[in-house]
Amino acid sequence: MEKDKELIPHLFRTEYSKITAVLGKLFGFDHIEIAEDIVSDTFMLAAESWGQKGLPDNPVAWLYTVGKNKAKDYLKRNQLFSDKIASKLKYNSQEAYEIEIDLSGKNITDSQLQMMFAICNPVIPAEAQIGLSLRILCGFGIEEIADAFLTNKETINKRLFRAKEKLRDEHIKIEFPDKDEVTSRLNTVLTTLYLLFNEGYYSLSQNISLRKDLCVEAMRLTYLLIGNETTNQPTVNALLALMCFHSSRFEARLGQHGESVLYEEQDTSLWDDELIARGQYYLNKSSVGNAISKYHLEAAIAYWHTIKTVDKWEHILQLYNTLLMLEYSPIAALNRTYALSKTIGKEAAIIEAEKLRLNGNYLYHCLMGYLYSGVENECAISNFEIALKLTKAQADKIQIRHYISDLKN
Repeated sequence: MEKDKELIPHLFRTEYSKITAVLGKLFGFDHIEIAEDIVSDTFMLAAESWGQKGLPDNPVAWLYTVGKNKAKDYLKRNQLFSDKIASKLKYNSQEAYEIEIDLSGKNITDSQLQMMFAICNPVIPAEAQIGLSLRILCGFGIEEIADAFLTNKETINKRLFRAKEKLRDEHIKIEFPDKDEVTSRLNTVLTTLYLLFNEGYYSLSQNISLRKDLCVEAMRLTYLLIGNETTNQPTVNALLALMCFHSSRFEARLGQHGESVLYEEQDTSLWDDELIARGQYYLNKSSVGNAISKYHLEAAIAYWHTIKTVDKWEHILQLYNTLLMLEYSPIAALNRTYALSKTIGKEAAIIEAEKLRLNGNYLYHCLMGYLYSGVENECAISNFEIALKLTKAQADKIQIRHYISDLKN
């Protein structure tokens, strides 16, 4: 019985986005909310019906059948079909009920890819692309998305509404771009997936299960790109390799109480060897051709972090140097400083870190606390105390207090 209760949330996570992508493609952005409502109603009916009559023999087929029938019923009842859809599909109004809604595996995958390229359009801001991806492509609820962005439901609702309005105004079609356009559009898609993964991996929210879900969804969508001949490009393989390497250390990054665990304090037995091997596979696949992207460099850095020998830091440092020349970012510069401390010592790293002046960043002050520890403990304590004020996560506050206590004793 307990498994039955868990089944609908599980199916919602796995099937909602599939049905929404197919129906969304049918209705277009002009009526995307109708597609979302039909799928939501399908799951509400499942919860009610299955609770009373028990599980059907094939729950997924039940959802697909009911979802298709609800869509067809809606189209028969509304002028929307004959005015907006039938004309484009060369159907007449009498044939509305005959329209085939294809929920085969291939069409689901194609529809999700088409929806991905439509949502990841530069006409809307990056945060809106991520929000719509979480809602339509991943099946996240508004409250979950608000949690991911550390904001409230009202803000997310407004953000998604504005994004959909913009996509409508710009007449963005839910379709796969031409081959010539794929590469330029693919960069935007990869940026969205990269940010989505980072939202899960680096987020300070304490909802750990949600953090993992964000990473899993980013990887799932990247796998879709790998499975398509046109989008299975070196940069996509590099991004997936990066995600695999980072995910392999997910369990080791968090302590018993959800606090962050410093890299050198991680229990390496918790690293996932299967994900590391998978990351190596995709990193090798990404080496085709001469182009090198930030995803290649970050994947290589993440690879070296899965190596359990001490002679890796020189490799990591050189990769960070190359990455910063290719595309500077404060966080990459901060991470480079840690690698610098492992190669030539803390004193030299402190000089470089102070040049960054990331004074409002809690991670910066945590790193400065680490670098000053054993070198100038008063400065270490001072930086940890600043980090304590800046961090929002209670578990991290507890960990930082331990560092301060150790230095004082």
